[in-house]
Amino acid sequence: MNDLDSLEAESIYILREAYATLKPIAMLWSFGKDSNAMIWLARKAFLGRVPFPVVHLDTGLEFPEVYDFRNRYREEWRLDLVADACPSIEEVDPTLPPNSRLAARKTLGLSQAIRKHGYRGIIAGIRRDEQAMRAKERVFSPRGASGEWEAKDQPAEFWDQYNLSQPPGTHVRVHPLLSWTELDIWRYIARERIPVVPLYFARNGKRFRSLGEIGITTPIDSKAASVDQIIDELATTRAAERAGRTMDHDSEDAFERLRAAGYM
Repeated sequence: MNDLDSLEAESIYILREAYATLKPIAMLWSFGKDSNAMIWLARKAFLGRVPFPVVHLDTGLEFPEVYDFRNRYREEWRLDLVADACPSIEEVDPTLPPNSRLAARKTLGLSQAIRKHGYRGIIAGIRRDEQAMRAKERVFSPRGASGEWEAKDQPAEFWDQYNLSQPPGTHVRVHPLLSWTELDIWRYIARERIPVVPLYFARNGKRFRSLGEIGITTPIDSKAASVDQIIDELATTRAAERAGRTMDHDSEDAFERLRAAGYM
């Protein structure tokens, strides 16, 4: 087995354990590169068909190319899509910085979806290498009923032994991509020929490296117009993956506050 085979096998194992243990369960689908890789892994894990709903936390601010991608691959991959609208900005904590307030609509949208549909588990496509707070996560992360996260109160996970026994009422976030890197994701996309939103590819010297909503995501300077060129670019770049996410440039504790409240 090569390194991608090992990562794939680990993620498939996590997905199967989560589905067997946490019901009802759903997977978040943001249409980004990680999210699409995760959908692909789920289709492999369950013989070509994702057996649980995929949830789009819809703020109404996605790029047109993202909605086009959603509508096409929802049908092509035969997905059970849940796309409830997120609460308005007026319902968000007004003490957060402006960009973080926009991002926090998804936190409220996720809490709303968990209450409405009664999900015990939510599968999310975060990775440890993305951001310092995410590096503290566990594969199976217990949360409070409303989704709040306490970084200092997480179960130990040694040698792929996961704590799957949770008391009644516990909500669990599942992170099958936690050990992957950005480069791993793009190498896997190349190997498996996974479709991605075209905004990732350079046009007029710009492309999106991390894909979010209109207003809180900006493109980076890049000439990488194909998956192979993105892989080559990542081998030399020193810029942070989320450099184009405006919320990451808010006050130092803004992302920590979002994560503690339940942000992905």
